[in-house]
Amino acid sequence: MTGSADQHLDAVDHPLVAAVKPLVDAMGAELLGPELAQADDVVLAWEGEDVVAVRLPQLSDSLDRILAAMERRHGMPLAELDRRTKQSVVRALEARGAFSVRHGVETVAGALGVSRFTVYNYLNRENAAKGE
Repeated sequence: MTGSADQHLDAVDHPLVAAVKPLVDAMGAELLGPELAQADDVVLAWEGEDVVAVRLPQLSDSLDRILAAMERRHGMPLAELDRRTKQSVVRALEARGAFSVRHGVETVAGALGVSRFTVYNYLNRENAAKGE
C-alpha cells in the first residue's frame, strides 16, 4: 500500500486484502478504504460488505514500473544490456502492450539507451520473423 491512504484502510488484516495485495503491488496500484473510492476505483467486497478499494495506476506509470521491474530482473540498467537482450526486452514489452501507451516507444528507447528508430527496427524485425 502506498501514500497517505494507508491510515484510512481499516481492513489491513482482512483475508481479501492479503489475497489481492501482491497483485495490487505488482500493478503499481494503491489500496484504499472503500469510503475513499472515486468513480474510477474498483471496490472489492467480501460477503456483501465493501472491504477495500483499488486505485489503478495511470498507464504511463505502469510502463515505468514495468521497465524498473525488468531492470531488477536483469540486475543492471537496461541501457547496459547487449543488443540481443535489448531485442528480447522489446519483444516482452510489445507483448505487454507497452507501445500502445502514448510516448511508449520514446520511453522504452530512453530506458534502453537507443534511438526510437532502433526500437522500431527491433519491432519490425520481430514482426517480419512472425511473417506479419
